[in-house]
Amino acid sequence: MLKCRKFGILMVVVALVAAFTSCTNSGQKKASKTAEKQVSILYPNWAEGIAFTHLAQAALEAHGYKVELTNLEPGLIYGELSKSNSKGDVFLDAWLPNTHKDYWADYGDKLVKLGEAFSGGTTGLVVPSYVDINSIDELNASKDKFDGEIIGIGSGAGIHANTLKAIEAYNLDFEQVTSSGPAMIASLDKAVKKKEWIVVTGWKPHYMWANFDLKYLADPKGVYPQDVCAIISRRGFAEDKPEAAKFFQNFNLEEQQLYALMAAIKADGEEAGARKWYEANKALVDAWFK
Repeated sequence: MLKCRKFGILMVVVALVAAFTSCTNSGQKKASKTAEKQVSILYPNWAEGIAFTHLAQAALEAHGYKVELTNLEPGLIYGELSKSNSKGDVFLDAWLPNTHKDYWADYGDKLVKLGEAFSGGTTGLVVPSYVDINSIDELNASKDKFDGEIIGIGSGAGIHANTLKAIEAYNLDFEQVTSSGPAMIASLDKAVKKKEWIVVTGWKPHYMWANFDLKYLADPKGVYPQDVCAIISRRGFAEDKPEAAKFFQNFNLEEQQLYALMAAIKADGEEAGARKWYEANKALVDAWFK
């Protein structure tokens, strides 16, 4: 009888351990699945970066993901993604291989290139088409018309550093005015309305090309390079979240598609405009998950 009682107690203990293990494994699997459906996107305050990011958010959320967005300066984005315990997953607006080459030199061995959000990135000095010069080396002769200023963006941007190089390479008697992307566009808009001369640091893709009649100044010294807007991630992202990684590997917009997305965002706001454009282009975007 004592042996039977001991055997019965043993069986109860075995059953409890099995049940606990099963619940633990089930909980771990559920937690792992939940984490797989969460994505953290880091992005700068640049028009195309805002558009890429909010389109990705709209598409991922439509597929059951929880998406966290964090706005940071580009150097901080590269630094965060390179950490072994990074709180971010991806960045959709890395200007590579040239404009952000210094960031890549510092952090690239700890990052992964997933794809290209846009494949024809260009940068340079931009003027309204009514300005009757066509090359950077003509700027000094018209310094007074431009008030000796090149209207730029944040000092952390690669185009800011390249403009300092252009000032030196072309011996320009100009100062680069550091502002923000929106402030630069506001200055451009004000000048165009008055038909005043202005030169800004510009790039494609950017909605300025859809909103204004502009032209690049020729760059005979080749200071401003061509790039792609690369999508980069922390190491291990593709292994942790394979479906989301596949989406980012396939994510790519053509110039006119991107301008239409930017127009929707300008009209309806970042989240609502991106969702509206996603719904109108669902077949295109959803195919990126396959």
